[in-house]
Amino acid sequence: MLAPLPATDSGALNALWALRRDRLLVVLAYVAIVAIGLVVASFFVRALLLLTIAALVAYALFPIIRWVSRFLPRPLAFVLVYLLLLGSLGAIGYFVVTTAIGQIASLITQLGVLLTPGANGSPSPLFQLLQQVGLSQDQITSLKNQVVGQLEGTAQSVVPLVTGIVNSLLDVVLVLVLSVYLLLDGQRVTTWMATETPLAARDRVASFLAILQRVVGGYLRGQLIMSSLIGVLVGGGMFLFHVPDAILLGVLAFVLEFIPTFGTLTSGLVCVLIALTQGWLIALFVLIYFVVVHVIEGDVVGPRVLSRAIGVHPAVSILALIAGGELFGIVGALFASLAAGLIQAVVASIYQEWRVSHPRQFPMPASAVPEMAAVATPVSEAPHDEV
Repeated sequence: MLAPLPATDSGALNALWALRRDRLLVVLAYVAIVAIGLVVASFFVRALLLLTIAALVAYALFPIIRWVSRFLPRPLAFVLVYLLLLGSLGAIGYFVVTTAIGQIASLITQLGVLLTPGANGSPSPLFQLLQQVGLSQDQITSLKNQVVGQLEGTAQSVVPLVTGIVNSLLDVVLVLVLSVYLLLDGQRVTTWMATETPLAARDRVASFLAILQRVVGGYLRGQLIMSSLIGVLVGGGMFLFHVPDAILLGVLAFVLEFIPTFGTLTSGLVCVLIALTQGWLIALFVLIYFVVVHVIEGDVVGPRVLSRAIGVHPAVSILALIAGGELFGIVGALFASLAAGLIQAVVASIYQEWRVSHPRQFPMPASAVPEMAAVATPVSEAPHDEV
């Protein structure tokens, strides 16, 4: 039979198990709090999204306003910067809308010419082209019915489309208003958090603010680099293909690149529509060119640039982009890299703090002990054959 443990050993063992149980309960409690927070946040996705975008806008505009404030009073600097921002957004929106309307009208005119029968009762040019391809009369009729059905469905979705555009414009106004308030009071709130929080938590708060500033700043720098790259590629490519308004198309691609995936697809659609005025062959080349640009932006350059700017591995950035897009759609893809950078930085900070506070869990490697001993040995105590 095994001898019973002494009372002291039994008490130490119970204390050890109690400590491990408490740690497990703390971890489970943190996981439950995070899960509950995510569930609650899911009911306020739109509000949180607008607040996050407003915070990013405020963070990006703060150095510009601070620089303009050197020459103008701060209120006037606020007004000037926001007027320039609104003017730029308005000019880009006007260009996109007018271009889309003009190209759609041109496309409708071309379709009308293709669908109009000949004067002597001969089939329309499109009908003749389809017959030359090898389609039968029944196949052409079926294709015509499908196209008519799609057009009717598109016409019925005009009202939801207009409603979505109006809601998007209202969201832009809300983001700008929120960014103004964040710029006015953000520095005050940050100072209060760094100086007025309890002493026990002040170091953690200061560390979190530093992490937030580093990651958000890196995210904005990475997005700016990517937007500049895509703007140059699109503008230069459209110039080489002799597409009208190549510079404006490059500026449009620069702005839309801040929206991952969707931005590149939107600018590509606009460029293809404008390229149609130069012929179907040019439009096809532009489409192929944008497929290549999209692959470079989404799978090659984008993850590497953002990973270096934020401080995460490119593989982590790609996985975060995929997971964010699958879970939350475009919104998730938009902030996937930023969220991955913040989570990694916070976890690394917590791990480093725990490692410092538990030195026994991280003993010095055995190979380093002789080296440290040799360094610490005084010259007078060293062996005579080494002097």
